[in-house]
Amino acid sequence: MTCRTDMTPAAARSTCTTNGGAWLALMLVLTLAGCVSQPDVPEGTPHDFHIKDSYPEQPMDVSHIPDAVPRVEPRTRAGNKSPYVVLGKTYYVMQDERGFTEEGIGSWYGNKFHGRRTSNGEVYSMYGMTAAHKTLPIPSYVRVTNLENGRQIVVRVNDRGPFHTGRIIDLSYAGASKLGYVNKGTARVRIEVLEPQSPQPGGARTYAAAAGSGLPPAPAPANSAGFELPPNTFLQAGAFSSIKAAEQLRQRLTHLTDLPVQVIVPQSDQLYRVRVGPIADNLVLLDLRERLQQNRLPSPHVVYD
Repeated sequence: MTCRTDMTPAAARSTCTTNGGAWLALMLVLTLAGCVSQPDVPEGTPHDFHIKDSYPEQPMDVSHIPDAVPRVEPRTRAGNKSPYVVLGKTYYVMQDERGFTEEGIGSWYGNKFHGRRTSNGEVYSMYGMTAAHKTLPIPSYVRVTNLENGRQIVVRVNDRGPFHTGRIIDLSYAGASKLGYVNKGTARVRIEVLEPQSPQPGGARTYAAAAGSGLPPAPAPANSAGFELPPNTFLQAGAFSSIKAAEQLRQRLTHLTDLPVQVIVPQSDQLYRVRVGPIADNLVLLDLRERLQQNRLPSPHVVYD
């Protein structure tokens, strides 16, 4: 998602230039013995065009929110559909991003998308240290340098965008604030992909609040790098025509997780669905996926109930 920012002395306003920008993974039930995922589809619709993006209701101090800390994460299909098309242009997600650097214009997005799903299904928080990029794999970790003042931050890429010509990255409100261009709207930046095993200068740093700023502290996310999932997120481990088969899987899953596991009775298609959740954290979801694979269970997929 990306927004063109027009700043006035009194206030800032951003005009969205995409169809909502966030891409999410919608997973649908298909077969009896397992599940097949549908490709990512856009969350936004054209009627979003006229809605302006904005700051929080008042300026906020984000100095206490730490940078994202690079970590090893499995990559799934969520957010990584390739190729994909936005506004008639085709984009290809990188196969190998190691050593990637890029210079160009950085922008930011804020209140309009706060609370919406990002491309990998997480919840966007304008107070997190996250970003949108058109072609980096999701997730990726990047160091962003404001070339106009030398400030640096580390963010986690979990969204797609910006799709405005000439812009290379959309930062959260917190990220742009730390780099010092939230009021200006854009800045010339350099991005560098970081690998989890490499040393990260200031990787988890926070920033000293401006003396006497008097700004209220921004509400810090549980994890500054993202990972929050919508409250209705479940992992569906299978769908069966037999309640006996569904119950057998449910019992196996109860030994692999402390999360609730339930069998959903058939509606119109006569399938008994086995679901785990709700799951509030993407790290928990990814860990559970891995455990199911290690136990040679059917490949699960995400559903929203």
